[in-house]
Amino acid sequence: MSQLYDIPLQTLSGQDTTLGEHRGKVLLIVNTASACGLTPQYEGLQKLHEDYAERGLVVLGFPCNQFGEQEPGSHEEIATFCQKNYGVSFPMFAKIDVNGDDAHPLYKALKEAKPGLLGSEGIKWNFTKFLVNREGEVVDRFAPTTAPDKLVKAIEKLL
Repeated sequence: MSQLYDIPLQTLSGQDTTLGEHRGKVLLIVNTASACGLTPQYEGLQKLHEDYAERGLVVLGFPCNQFGEQEPGSHEEIATFCQKNYGVSFPMFAKIDVNGDDAHPLYKALKEAKPGLLGSEGIKWNFTKFLVNREGEVVDRFAPTTAPDKLVKAIEKLL
């Protein structure tokens, strides 16, 4: 699944990049939103980033406005919100679609590699989480309601 490393991405600040810069790390990829009941998960995601970055975990946030239009802001507004309210210092990317015809290629690959409940590939809501091992293989998918601190055991297994 190392093709994940080659998919073109854009950071929240507008820079072109890929996941290749995180090759060899454990990745936690999350679709995020600033006005969702689950938005406080940013705090837990930041804690995971702080606690495990030195051991090789990278949390990656992908804002998405497809669920109840809960991420309506500009990239600058999203960055300011995340920093001001949750001290987010993990990489955040440009707003994307995760479902439908315009779903970002990264999310198409993630959903294909790790379908959800009953084989459904669709992302159900904000804060769905995908865990990727150091070889770039998608090894787990977690529901939006799964709190970040509940991922510790799965993350530690891969570090």
